Amino acid sequence: MEFLGTSQTASYCGPKKACAFRALPPAGPAPETQECYQPYSLPGYLYLKSWRPSLFYKVSNAQTCVDERATCRSPLRPPTILPALRSALFCRYSPRDWDKSNDLQMRGAEASRLWASRLTGDSMRLMQDKDELTRQMQEGTCRNLGQRLSDIGFWKSELGYELERLLNETHSMETVKRRLECAAEELNCPLQVALECLYHREKRIGIDLVHDNVEKNLIQEVDLLKCCQEHMRKLAQRIDIQMRDNRDAQHALERDLEDKSSAQFIDEKCYNLRNTSDCITFFHGMEKVDGTVSVPETWAKFSNDNIRHSQNMRANSIRLREEAENLLETLSDQMWKQFTNTNLAFSARISEVTDVKNKLQTQLAKTLQEIFQAENTIMLLERSIMAKECPLKVAQTRLECRTWRPNVELCRDIPQFKLVNEVFTIDDTLQTLRLRLRETQDTLQLLVMTKSRLEHELAVKANTLCIDKEKCMGMRKTFPCTPRLVGYS
Repeated sequence: MEFLGTSQTASYCGPKKACAFRALPPAGPAPETQECYQPYSLPGYLYLKSWRPSLFYKVSNAQTCVDERATCRSPLRPPTILPALRSALFCRYSPRDWDKSNDLQMRGAEASRLWASRLTGDSMRLMQDKDELTRQMQEGTCRNLGQRLSDIGFWKSELGYELERLLNETHSMETVKRRLECAAEELNCPLQVALECLYHREKRIGIDLVHDNVEKNLIQEVDLLKCCQEHMRKLAQRIDIQMRDNRDAQHALERDLEDKSSAQFIDEKCYNLRNTSDCITFFHGMEKVDGTVSVPETWAKFSNDNIRHSQNMRANSIRLREEAENLLETLSDQMWKQFTNTNLAFSARISEVTDVKNKLQTQLAKTLQEIFQAENTIMLLERSIMAKECPLKVAQTRLECRTWRPNVELCRDIPQFKLVNEVFTIDDTLQTLRLRLRETQDTLQLLVMTKSRLEHELAVKANTLCIDKEKCMGMRKTFPCTPRLVGYS
């Protein structure tokens, strides 16, 4: 019987060739390992907790190797177990662990199988319920779309009928109110001319923006036109507002009809869609987008309000067709009188501006002459200054050369005094000339500024003459005749 862990081919289990007393090499303490089962132990060695080679070395040193076979059979020798195999045995599982693991695997597989079977049954029932629910919802949607198409058709017929009546009423109003509209347009023409003259005169620049007789007469003309037009203008405004309201009602009906036609086309397309249609596809996220702006109640109320509004506009149009009467006959004489007074004021103002403009042109010509003379003076002063630079250079060069005289020859003699006096004199002359040059340049700048101001004033006067003579008087050359002012043509 062999010990557990003993190899038959181990070299230390065979016959030894020599027996000598020698000690085994010292061995350090083996690392402690955690016990997972109770190891086999000989009698007398039950106190050992783990593999301890040092105890075997002590036993080996205490015996004498007289007989090799007797030594191997000594009862003091522990069983031959390899340390590596012993450590591996410590890491093995027990049979109990093995049985427990298998049992857990079988119970887990059984639970998974039962859960999968239950889930499969629930999934089949869920699919059947959802298929039925989807079919019912799709059928309900088709019914709702059909009802919606019926409602749209009803409101389209109502809107079309009311639109046709509104168009006929608008056509009737045009023939009745033609005379009043022509009169209102002709009266607006001279008022627009007067207002445009005021607007053009607001473009005057600088000092010419004055409240003169022309502006006063224009304001009086505007006030007179407004006073004379009061009754006719009120009626014309009511007619214009009513026509605009009729057009608004017409546009509302047409827009509502167009929207309902588009909605009918879309709903018919949706109503005809089936699960086998070719044009269906996924539009992910559309169910989260709520672009609706109304509910069925407000939708029907919107069309009903449009129809009621159109009916009210037709009733107002019928009343306005009965209110057309003759306009004021004295309007033409008053307008012609005020028109003549305004033209006379324009002529007087144009004459005054022209006279001032001629005077400014005379002053500008004189200023230009002075500028020419100032420029010549500046040129002469600059030449004079440049002519003094060379003598100054000569005098300063002489003084610099005389500083190199040796020793006692460096004398403050008469030439030295003369040269110094010459340099100071030339410097003073240059300063005087430069001062006069700056004064002349300042004068030139003043003249240039004066010239700019005169040119600006001339431009202002020219702008005023252009506004009064060309723009305003150009518009006031023609005036509506009396038949047009009273609305007969």
